[in-house]
Amino acid sequence: MKFLLVFDFDHTIVDENSDTWIVKCAPEKKLPNGLRNSYRPGHWTEYMGRVFVYLGDNGIKEDDMERTMTTIPFTVGMVDLLGFIGENKELFDCIIVSDSNTVFIDWILKAADFHKVFDEVFTNPAAFSSTGYLTVRNFHAHHCPKCPKNLCKRQVLKEFLDKQLERGVSYTRIVYIGDGGNDLCPVTLLKKDDVAMPRQGYTLEKKIAQLSRDLSPVECSVLVWSSATDIMSYLKLLIKE
Repeated sequence: MKFLLVFDFDHTIVDENSDTWIVKCAPEKKLPNGLRNSYRPGHWTEYMGRVFVYLGDNGIKEDDMERTMTTIPFTVGMVDLLGFIGENKELFDCIIVSDSNTVFIDWILKAADFHKVFDEVFTNPAAFSSTGYLTVRNFHAHHCPKCPKNLCKRQVLKEFLDKQLERGVSYTRIVYIGDGGNDLCPVTLLKKDDVAMPRQGYTLEKKIAQLSRDLSPVECSVLVWSSATDIMSYLKLLIKE
């Protein structure tokens, strides 16, 4: 009996958007209007690439960025929740599927000593160039019309589950914990024994509710959370079942 926990990262594990948090490094902690207005819907990764060029051009170094990123707050109760999952790893496989990037997530998890809690992290690959600029690439190419160009979380989850099945691992239940609009696509992959946990008041909760009103509800159960304590209470019930 093993459960799979799938976490989004921004506004789920951490209580902010890591990509906008990095702007605290910028001169006067803000971006020029021209750069801010250059974002096109569905092309966030390219936009962040331009942000990183701007930071590099302004002499912002890797150390400055790391110091800033490790001050990002965890969501209320999340530190306890991840500690609990870490103590019960024989019951839980745990992955992150996020539109952030490998460098940010790695820094944040390592600083808080949580990297061992997660079996895999699926996010946009990032690295520092020889000139010290942070660069980021799209996670993959896909054909899903509902998702941003760089990442379809449903495809990531499906490929992970298929790979696990090949290894002989299947899950009693999948619990998907997220907040954003791009978390809806993977939630539609879940079956009736699975659970979607949208964050209260955020886009995912609203989109799931809209599907119910449109009479095409998701197949899985839905449990709303407002702090990670709610998630931990549910997981404690789950392992007692």
